[in-house]
Amino acid sequence: METAAKTQPRKPWLMRVGIGVFALGVLAVLVVFVMFAAGLRDLPVWLSAAAGVLTPLGILLGLIALVREHRKS
Repeated sequence: METAAKTQPRKPWLMRVGIGVFALGVLAVLVVFVMFAAGLRDLPVWLSAAAGVLTPLGILLGLIALVREHRKS
């Protein structure tokens, strides 16, 4: 039996970076929601900026990686 790693091609490095950046952005969004639900009103600006920037940046990097991969084939 072959393992799943041998049957699936590796994701390009840009896609892996995009997934990581997107995950950090989603984590920041969840932290903002939890802090707001806990009653905190003065949230750190850097946390709100991370939530607003990292999530779409991760999506953009993933889309760029998809387009680059499609053009290769």
